[in-house]
Amino acid sequence: MSKTETSSERASRADDAAHDDHAQVSRRRFLQSMGVSSLAAAGGGLLAPAAAQAQASALPAGSEPAAGTQPVRFVVNGTEHTLNVAPNAILLDVLRDNLLLTGTKKGCDHGQCGACTVHVNGISVNACLSVALMHDGDEITTVEGLEQNGQLHPIQEAFWEHDAYQCGYCTAGQMMSAVAVLKDARIPADDHSLREAMSGNICRCGAYKNIEAAIQSARPAIGRAG
Repeated sequence: MSKTETSSERASRADDAAHDDHAQVSRRRFLQSMGVSSLAAAGGGLLAPAAAQAQASALPAGSEPAAGTQPVRFVVNGTEHTLNVAPNAILLDVLRDNLLLTGTKKGCDHGQCGACTVHVNGISVNACLSVALMHDGDEITTVEGLEQNGQLHPIQEAFWEHDAYQCGYCTAGQMMSAVAVLKDARIPADDHSLREAMSGNICRCGAYKNIEAAIQSARPAIGRAG
């Protein structure tokens, strides 16, 4: 049996429909605003290297540093660079964003994973913990500097031969630390001592067995007597 709809019921149904339409519009606007916010956030990430470039840029001879920056000069992989850097510019960011040496990886940013390891005057350091201005006059070697005249470094060849990587993110830091360890006469050549010396480099894929084998196999080629 059909029921005759009263005028008050029709008015209530119209109000409900209007409310639903308003809710749908509000939801669309919310999602649109979230999309814009997300895009802005992503854009900020994409623009970060450009901002860093403004903070650390090539400094022409005889020119004055830009306001709020200071000049720093160092040799990276045999090439001298003079840059204008902010006082708090981190060496890792300057290497990656300004010199485009992206082999050195940004991992934890706390000096705990070793992915950012480079050599400064022959000593391995965590580039994420080093202020660029601290290295004025230093000689810096990144993973790109291991290869010489198209010839892979023995540690690079060893990592290749022993499949000492999986995702590869930690590989550059592992190799840089390994070269420093093999050249350090204070570190014994046994496997246990090697593992202890390399403990600052984390491989989240768990390729430690192959990494150890690769480093030990490269020991004679690097010239460090056991």
